Amino acid sequence: MRWLVGWSSTAAGVAAIGSAGATGYDGETLHPVGSQLLWGDPDPLWAVGDWRPDEVRVIRADAENRIAVLGICGASDEELRRGLFTARGGALRHLTTWPGSYTAVVQVGRRITVCGDLAGARPVFHTPWAGGTAYATAALPLADLIEANLDFGHLAALLAAPDVPAALRDTTPYEGVRRVPPGHALVLRAGAREIAGYEPVASLAVAAPPADPDHAVDAVRDALVEAVRTRLSAPRHVPDLDPGPVPGMGPAERRARRGMPVPGIGADLSGGPASGTLALLAAGLPGRPGTLLGHGTGAGERLLAVTFNDLAVGGREAEVERAGALAANPRLHHVVVTGAEETLPYADLDGPLTDEPGPSLVTAARHRARLAAGSADHFTGHGARQVLDAHPARLADLLMDRKRRHLVRPVAALAKADGSVMVTARVYGAARRLARTPYRAGLEVLAERLMRRRFDEPKGAVGASLAALTWARPGPAARWLTGEALAEVSVLLQADADRSAAGAGRRPGDYRARAALARHAADLRVLEQAAEIRSQRLHAPFLDNQVVRACRALPEALRVQPGARAAILRTVLEGAGVTDVPSGWGAPSHASSAAAARAGLRVAADPLLDLFSTPLLADAGLVEARVIREAVRAGAAGEPIPLDGLADLISLELWLHRLLSRRGTCWTGTPARARAVPSGIQPRRDALASGA
Repeated sequence: MRWLVGWSSTAAGVAAIGSAGATGYDGETLHPVGSQLLWGDPDPLWAVGDWRPDEVRVIRADAENRIAVLGICGASDEELRRGLFTARGGALRHLTTWPGSYTAVVQVGRRITVCGDLAGARPVFHTPWAGGTAYATAALPLADLIEANLDFGHLAALLAAPDVPAALRDTTPYEGVRRVPPGHALVLRAGAREIAGYEPVASLAVAAPPADPDHAVDAVRDALVEAVRTRLSAPRHVPDLDPGPVPGMGPAERRARRGMPVPGIGADLSGGPASGTLALLAAGLPGRPGTLLGHGTGAGERLLAVTFNDLAVGGREAEVERAGALAANPRLHHVVVTGAEETLPYADLDGPLTDEPGPSLVTAARHRARLAAGSADHFTGHGARQVLDAHPARLADLLMDRKRRHLVRPVAALAKADGSVMVTARVYGAARRLARTPYRAGLEVLAERLMRRRFDEPKGAVGASLAALTWARPGPAARWLTGEALAEVSVLLQADADRSAAGAGRRPGDYRARAALARHAADLRVLEQAAEIRSQRLHAPFLDNQVVRACRALPEALRVQPGARAAILRTVLEGAGVTDVPSGWGAPSHASSAAAARAGLRVAADPLLDLFSTPLLADAGLVEARVIREAVRAGAAGEPIPLDGLADLISLELWLHRLLSRRGTCWTGTPARARAVPSGIQPRRDALASGA
């Protein structure tokens, strides 16, 4: 895991800082383990982990004015220098407009600005410390620093309403550690904190002027091409080419056996439109996108395209066939990774401790098997659905803008899928109710549903759309929580609803879409840590700031149309010179994912029942062990239960076990007891139950 961490001290606290750290216990200097110092006192900043040399840049105007950029950033040193001088006047947004995925930290005198991203894939966390503020791009190091306990209110909200920002607020799993919301920056002035937004938010009062669809799609194309080009033009990282002798194996085979990626650029090629678009863009842009010559892959300078074919489930033949047709491109080298029983969800419950819990923990081994066959720099299509597709609640936004005619095609498509003439009236009525429902009332409805344990929702594709036509809805795991946990989340929602200015100026569709993007980006971050392959970098260009901005500028009337995502990406490819995509491209099936989850539950039922024999979640008062064991048995037997909710519960239980079995800390100079127990969190069941 890679992260950056620093702090801003008050004037009184400067005396406690020395040698780029704080004086710890027994006179030992406090600084992160395995770190490199980017700048020193009185407000030091470190980069921690296996950052590549090209991923860390520091530009200094003088001793008190400097900028650090960590990650893939397309700005030149001169552009960073100009950005630093512009930031001296207090401007923030320009620091987030360069292509790539990065975190920017600017220090101007005693003022420090740390910019988060729009999606939430590169978050910023902060906590009070030593009279000032410590900040980091990971929450766990800050929890170690202040010896934080678990925040069970946050964990309850994560299960009860994971897509509702009002429930999660700015909290984290650790008490006292806060998260900067997407689209905001943390501004520190001599230790004092301020959260500043740098992006305009859609308003009910002032509707955005209608965007030209053609120009909007062109902007998406330009942003995606620039995002891919930025990664191709970055200095090529070549990990150790030969990991050591293994009898009878060449270098490539040894790398694969030891879980090391092939040098060069690769991409997922599932046959879906997002990953396929990135693979074809990367292969078609000028330069050397693929693996290096002479390393036994047979790929030469071609891009390494990886398709995962799950033989344990089946049903992916058409998708694999489409991927093979895409891979006919002479600049692609296609590799098909076959999955088996050991790559099913829940098959491997061991793994590293991630910064936060996330549902992808149960599928990490599955993704690791695919990524192990990939390149050192690997493109993924994660986030495309969230930034390009229309959340069903956007139908209400169209009604608010008096654009009723644009609802005809999406509603007709739902009616055709359901085969009922009543669908049109039901969907239109739900959209009209949402358009007339204030944000405050929407939160109050959710709070009441949680208190009364009302979780039944309509079934099928139409039912999912109808259920999504609300300001907020319960999470899929909420039905298994205790009454006390649901009551706690309900109180949080009611408190947010009671604030007079809560939700003022928000549009329901835009609000729900941003929340869904933040949830997806957070889980992708967990996946990157859980499925991490040494010397590999995953790239998700659809979550870059400039791509997110371009996608948000797409007219709602365009994005709500059936097949809009595939059509937009087809136009992107045509603009880049790629015209021959196979028949059926853009319509991958998700049935295989559900089938894999059920098969994994069936195979891993006994280990999962053992996991929930004495669950930590039950000790914390969030669930009852008996209820969860019954849910596991029901899922393994194929009964219709929300599998994604069960994945949320199992992932959180796994994460708690990994956290409480951890030894050590992220810092030197911390107390001896913090080195002996995980993160300063008391690993006692009575402490968990009491929330101490």
